[in-house]
Amino acid sequence: MAKLTQLIDNEVFRAYATYATIVLLKMMLMSLITAYFRITRKAFVNPEDTASFGKGESAKKYLRTDADVERVRRGHLNDLENIVPFLGIGLLYALSGSDLSTALLHFRIFVGARITHTLAYLIPLPQPARGLSWVVGYAVTISMAYKVLKTALYL
Repeated sequence: MAKLTQLIDNEVFRAYATYATIVLLKMMLMSLITAYFRITRKAFVNPEDTASFGKGESAKKYLRTDADVERVRRGHLNDLENIVPFLGIGLLYALSGSDLSTALLHFRIFVGARITHTLAYLIPLPQPARGLSWVVGYAVTISMAYKVLKTALYL
């Protein structure tokens, strides 16, 4: 069994750790952006969140949905649906003996696609920008999964 120090010396694993950290931080940023939009749009889902804006019936008007808040939330949900599989498959890929240049290409394209996807959601950019960025990131994850299945598992 590999020791942790051997794992840290693995360049592909270090590249994976770098890009995984970037997309996780980006995903965490989406929580802050959601909170910002909720506060600036005064659109909350929990009664206790409206306490700063009034009490009783006057606060109820802030219990509502807002198109901008929902747009950010959809972007965040899409991150969860795509970054979580990348983390698992990317880890297996990093440990499956991939060469550094190919791994970096996979990781960088995925991160670029997720950042582009987020910008396309938040700005919003016209389609097909968001759709293409999603497809590119998804294809990268599938490519890594194929490599893992082809080289590292017994099928």
